[in-house]
Amino acid sequence: MALSSMTGFARSHGASGPYTFEWELKSVNAKGFDLRLRLPPGWDDLEALAKKRAGEVLSRGTVYANLNVKRANAVSTIRINEDVLASVIKVAHALAGKIDAVAPSIDGLLAIKGVIEVVEPESNEEEDKAARTAAFAAFEQALADLVEMRRREGVTLGQVLSQRMDEIERLARKAEAAPGRKPEAIRARLAEQIEALLETSDRFDADRLNQEAIMIATKADIREELDRIASHVAQAREMIGKGGAVGRRLDFLAQEFNREVNTCCSKSNDIELTNTGLAMKNVVEQFREQVQNLE
Repeated sequence: MALSSMTGFARSHGASGPYTFEWELKSVNAKGFDLRLRLPPGWDDLEALAKKRAGEVLSRGTVYANLNVKRANAVSTIRINEDVLASVIKVAHALAGKIDAVAPSIDGLLAIKGVIEVVEPESNEEEDKAARTAAFAAFEQALADLVEMRRREGVTLGQVLSQRMDEIERLARKAEAAPGRKPEAIRARLAEQIEALLETSDRFDADRLNQEAIMIATKADIREELDRIASHVAQAREMIGKGGAVGRRLDFLAQEFNREVNTCCSKSNDIELTNTGLAMKNVVEQFREQVQNLE
């Protein structure tokens, strides 16, 4: 199974009877899955079907789905509400004898709310049912195109993430081979530290001296961190290779990478090892940013 991005776009068109329609789907990053539909009046029964189908093929991302519907030969007609008009004229005549005002004009009467009614053309139940079925089929096509686009983007992301793993492995090898980690370098630093400690007092406690030496040696050792980084790289490669909805797991792994690299930097007392650690931290951050786009 391939990796999938959470971003994508798709559009589909369809027609049934007098209806033509267009779906437009756009997905963006999100912690979970959410389908936000925008449907024209009278087409609300598509919502449950669309959400169920989208939930079957997508696990993360916010998807915005917009349906536009047009009906051919759907000409609205204008009808005068005789009862409302008669009531308005009656009131106008009653007021004419009480106040000095200009008689109401035709356009003024027609502008009164309720006098004119817009009558929509009658719908055909069979045509409407067939149109909704066709519209849902068009949604499924747009959804399939969206999934395919997200998968293509996921393939590209997988290649980028694999490159980041290569860089982390290279930097980890460089850190392991850093001169500051060699036994002779550690011994030299210990000798300097011991000399500095002895200069502070000619009666310095030998046990305390031994403890300080052990602490310095322990602080300089990043073997454990490098081993965990190697383990994280192996896990990341496995997840990238298997694919599927692994975005959350890779995001957690990115946090673990960052923790180990920070520890390496804090333990380092060698400039080359520090620079290597900072370079690795930058690559880990790039890895984390790309993982945010994965489903």
